[in-house]
Amino acid sequence: MTTAAAEKLYEAMHVAEHAGKGWVIFNPDNRPVVDLPVIYGFNNGGSHGWMSAVLIAEDGTLLGGHTCTSEAYMPHDLAILEGSRPDRHEEFRKHYPGGYRMEFISHEDVLKNAALMRAIDIANKSNAA
Repeated sequence: MTTAAAEKLYEAMHVAEHAGKGWVIFNPDNRPVVDLPVIYGFNNGGSHGWMSAVLIAEDGTLLGGHTCTSEAYMPHDLAILEGSRPDRHEEFRKHYPGGYRMEFISHEDVLKNAALMRAIDIANKSNAA
């Protein structure tokens, strides 16, 4: 177990280390970036120390998740930041071999993001069938 001060310091160091990194864009065919399908990563809630991070494609396909201690770690753990988690991108490229772009939505913005809500709605309808 770590102290609260050590936890805050480690989180601040993590944020500083990854500051300035963009979101991943995989574009093998050099298409206009706005035309690429999106893979959303988002904070699905929880409590401090036990937060649910989720990955969903815009077509409603669930592509993974992670339990995080803080939202600050989610973009890295979900492979949204450039240079993070190449292992996850192997699966993403199978799903979207023609390219994709990544986007992270914070917990406070999840319900405000219409495109993410469409992807979740598609996933819910697919799971209900």
